[in-house]
Amino acid sequence: MLSKLQQLGTNADGRYASDDELQFMDTYITSFDSRVDAYHRIKAVEKEIVETVLAKLQVSHPNLLLPKGEDMKNKWKQDTFRVLRHSAMTVLLDDPELLRQQFLYWFQTIMQAFGAQEACNVTYLIMQDVVKDILPKDIADLLCPILEMNRNFLGFQSKNL
Repeated sequence: MLSKLQQLGTNADGRYASDDELQFMDTYITSFDSRVDAYHRIKAVEKEIVETVLAKLQVSHPNLLLPKGEDMKNKWKQDTFRVLRHSAMTVLLDDPELLRQQFLYWFQTIMQAFGAQEACNVTYLIMQDVVKDILPKDIADLLCPILEMNRNFLGFQSKNL
């Protein structure tokens, strides 16, 4: 939403915006209450989401968070909470571009520096299934595309360089 507003301000510089150019605002206003509800619901179950993903990750990929024998579980949790919170804000604002520009490009560099792409790929793939189990379908439908975007940015080294 914020990126779209900024783009509208740039594109409509010195003139009135057309109804077509303002359509995204009507769409956002119509979805605002459901986005606020989704944000609150995600916040309420974030610990359950992260703990469930961790449990599934440890069963399906038991050595993934043990690179070179070092237990990275606490760091993984911290990073996963951070990404989930940014994702919830993206649901609220309906602004994936803002997430990309202000968080994912930066965080992608960090994940690549630590060689954590595989862990990110698996984490956000599993998280989509967990979200579908824990949250109502309408909220999962808002969150899962953002989780997939996270997986694509953070989980694949060559895709977004």
